[in-house]
Amino acid sequence: MTFFNKMLALGLCLAAVSCGGNSTQTADNQFTDGVTTALSSGGEVSTDLLLWTREPAAFSVGQDTIKITTAPHTDLWQRTYYHFRNDNAPVFQMKTREKFFSFVVKTDFTQSHHRFDQCGIVMYLDSDNWLKASVEYENERFQHLGSVATNNGYSDWATTAIPSDVKTMWYRFSRREDDYCIECSSNGVDFSQMRICHMYAGADEISFGIYACSPEESSFTAVFSDMKITECAWKAHEGQQPDK
Repeated sequence: MTFFNKMLALGLCLAAVSCGGNSTQTADNQFTDGVTTALSSGGEVSTDLLLWTREPAAFSVGQDTIKITTAPHTDLWQRTYYHFRNDNAPVFQMKTREKFFSFVVKTDFTQSHHRFDQCGIVMYLDSDNWLKASVEYENERFQHLGSVATNNGYSDWATTAIPSDVKTMWYRFSRREDDYCIECSSNGVDFSQMRICHMYAGADEISFGIYACSPEESSFTAVFSDMKITECAWKAHEGQQPDK
């Protein structure tokens, strides 16, 4: 166990009701800090740490694999360009107050076949503030690898086209205080940056995890595996120093 992990484990013991506990008592509620708990266990993410923000009609949660079967007309989007507000996608998340960490997950969307079918990572804070990344099916030729940042009720969408026969993708979600980085990988080893952004509502306690949805008249089963928490892989910038 690294020094970083040892300090997190020690902090967990001191904050819990007893050193054998996983729960942290706050002024408002009692909750388990998913990042601290995972790091103190060597980075392994137990599915027991995740809670449904919105539960899908069909799903299965195993020790190492989560399957979500999407329902038609489920989506996450707020206002921009389309002028509609869709906020009903299934979201499975853990909570944390840890300010520096990375979360990795593998997604398998072999069954996706209809326009906008999607699954990936998410940080869902509330209806107007969230961040997601996924592959969204478009047609038999290509699909969109992209991300959406929604701040104060308005979404954006940044994408690049990839072949439609790509059916697995790893994501790495990293936090540095209230700034965030999303990366993707085709093999789970070599990651490429997709987005760096600031989340105005993401400065303190956050919830993050996985999601899947089908905005149009379709359904598919998304498979999530290989979830882990690591020390923050998004290192501090070594170039221009911050303004003072």
